[in-house]
Amino acid sequence: MWLPTAPKYRAFVEEYFDLHDRYVAGRLPEQELQEWAQTQLRKVVALTQSSSPFYREQLAGIDAETLRLDQLTELPFTTKDDLRREMMGMLSRDLDEACFLYETTGTTGRATPCPRDAREVMASNAHVTESWRNIFAKHFPERTPRVGIMGPTEVHSLGDTLGDVARNLDSMVAKIWPYSPVIGFRKALELMHQLRLDVIFCTPNVALSLAKAAQFYGYDRRADFAARVWLVTGELCTPALAHQIDQAWQAHTYNALYGAQESLVIASACANGRMHLAAPNYVAELIDPETTENVGPYGRGELVVTMLIEGSKPLIRYRTGDYVHIEPNGCGCGISGPLIRITGRTLDRLELAGRGFRAWEIEEAVLTGVDACLGYQVEIGSDDAGDDVARVRLDVFARPGEDERRSHGTRISARLGVPVTVDYVDELDPVTTTGAFVSWKAARIKDTRRERDPETEAAVALAGRRGYRS
Repeated sequence: MWLPTAPKYRAFVEEYFDLHDRYVAGRLPEQELQEWAQTQLRKVVALTQSSSPFYREQLAGIDAETLRLDQLTELPFTTKDDLRREMMGMLSRDLDEACFLYETTGTTGRATPCPRDAREVMASNAHVTESWRNIFAKHFPERTPRVGIMGPTEVHSLGDTLGDVARNLDSMVAKIWPYSPVIGFRKALELMHQLRLDVIFCTPNVALSLAKAAQFYGYDRRADFAARVWLVTGELCTPALAHQIDQAWQAHTYNALYGAQESLVIASACANGRMHLAAPNYVAELIDPETTENVGPYGRGELVVTMLIEGSKPLIRYRTGDYVHIEPNGCGCGISGPLIRITGRTLDRLELAGRGFRAWEIEEAVLTGVDACLGYQVEIGSDDAGDDVARVRLDVFARPGEDERRSHGTRISARLGVPVTVDYVDELDPVTTTGAFVSWKAARIKDTRRERDPETEAAVALAGRRGYRS
């Protein structure tokens, strides 16, 4: 485990890793975890009040020294708009104290700075390390696997974070960026083949685009590559989509971690395929996204997090914009923390025939019963009577017959409540590759019933610069 040597971090290292090790081993009493959370909440609020121009005003009048966890809901929310407006005004430590400087992609709004100091890096990476240790023990019990990391941009944290995690586990790591003009998909495949990489970490779309590219460049996906574990993140990945990656690569796919540049890693996966909240690092709340009413620690709602590590940019009651399901840990994998399932952004809702659907429901409806699919797109329109209809486009390795095409359309129609036509295509609109940068809805849904919104415009512009034939 990488640990900083500067004396100023010594007390944090000793306290945090004593707590972390007992938490991971299941020997940390719930009362002690709550005491830690309350103490850290007070530290974080005090730090932000004294050092962050935004929080100095946002939290004016709050007594950090006496603040209790049960009073957290009385504090105001922090939103993405706040981050874009305030920029450096969100920071609670000088940039000189940071060890990394990242930023959000800025595809759908102003890119915001995300510096990280050593405290944040250690605490976040510790939980991802335990996640990988748990998964690797199942699939590679006799050795440490070779890992390939495919991140979105050079100023994204993924390469540094997962590189450190691989080092913690003594795994060789190769940082490969298929959308980089230097690497490209052809070179990425060559490296996967030559290095015999066992594990690939990327977005679901990249996993499927690599499969498409492997076919294009004449590889046998199953014989020519060693990758048997795919760890994916960055966009929606339902079990039905993970199944497509499994089939494309004869592998096991994990929805591996959940987080963001501004919030770090909130949850990570276990060998059982479930995600666990990093409870020592966050207080999680669930709210109704429409009314903002608190719905308690378990159930369904928009996730709101308060960061408990007093780093460069701790966020208090940050509305993630993601709709999730949290439940108590009954996993049995050996990793602690409540179970969390991300079902899409709160904005990624679609209305069909008067019924509302979330992203998770749409993707599961489209892909359930499909084999070896490399991608999909749903076009929504209206018939002559003005009623909603849908056309689903699927890029599949082996094109099924006409009866199966009609049968699949009938299955989707039954779940979505509108007439559905299924088309098998050789290529999809490149906009379907932009989900991790923009949104699932902009990438996967073409809604002809209304004008294109700014997110869709951003996705279309980005799509013009992407492709697997590179």
